[in-house]
Amino acid sequence: MKSYQKLIRDVADFPIPGVMFRDVTPLLQDAAAFKQVTEDFGKLINLDDVDVFVGIESRGFIFGTALAAHFNKGFLPLRKAGKLPPPTIKESYKLEYGEATLEIAPTQKPLRAVVVDDVLATGGTLKASISLCEKAGYKVSDVLVLINLTFLNEMKFKNEPIKSLIQY
Repeated sequence: MKSYQKLIRDVADFPIPGVMFRDVTPLLQDAAAFKQVTEDFGKLINLDDVDVFVGIESRGFIFGTALAAHFNKGFLPLRKAGKLPPPTIKESYKLEYGEATLEIAPTQKPLRAVVVDDVLATGGTLKASISLCEKAGYKVSDVLVLINLTFLNEMKFKNEPIKSLIQY
């Protein structure tokens, strides 16, 4: 177990009853732990296959921008509908507790992207994000999540388990 895992705070019944929310805020407040997470993420992927990190709104922005800055790569936000100026590509999908639509700016040249988020639960957001990146012209080379709730999903990318630093 990584030392930063003990910095994840469990919040019961949030955002709805029956959901155990994994709060990464204490980890983000610990500079050494946050830096270690960024470095450990980099060890999970081939950095030569990355042009941009695509951060899923909103906590994916935190990890995606940290990775982009640390490894001298670009960053691209994948946003909730209506937050990006046109042109955008959209995709709607179902969440564990509702529905959502994401948007991304299309690329003018083929860029290799790594999709980044904080938590993988049932996989709806991540699957929609990968699909949306590909529709917008990005080549998704890898996927990173801080926490994989493996008891809720068996999601794979390129026939391999999703790369994560913490599994529950």
